[in-house]
Amino acid sequence: QVQLVESGGGLVQAGGSLRLSCAASGSILRINDMGWYHQPPGKQRELVAAISSGGTTTYADSVKGRFTISRDNAKNTVYLQMNSLKPEDTAVYLCHARVATTAWLVNDYWGQGTQVTVSS
Repeated sequence: QVQLVESGGGLVQAGGSLRLSCAASGSILRINDMGWYHQPPGKQRELVAAISSGGTTTYADSVKGRFTISRDNAKNTVYLQMNSLKPEDTAVYLCHARVATTAWLVNDYWGQGTQVTVSS
């Protein structure tokens, strides 16, 4: 089994910054893609940013230039640095990892979510 534990959410004023962290633990052979999704109130879950095992990154258009995703493969941890936050960034942020637990078994895992609230 694999667990993802997120931290770093909270309440911040518009224009402020937050850094989210997500650490994976358990029966991990290899972690492929890692990423962050958010689910704004009343909306569906959508990708915020993703990073491959080799470091290739993908961002939603709404966060380009403001958010930076990074990972520490030695610690099985992914980070999301969020700058210039806007009220519309308010959402539950969920960590995702595509994990190989054996040579032939790869599954998607999710964290429990961390709330980010940006006040105007």
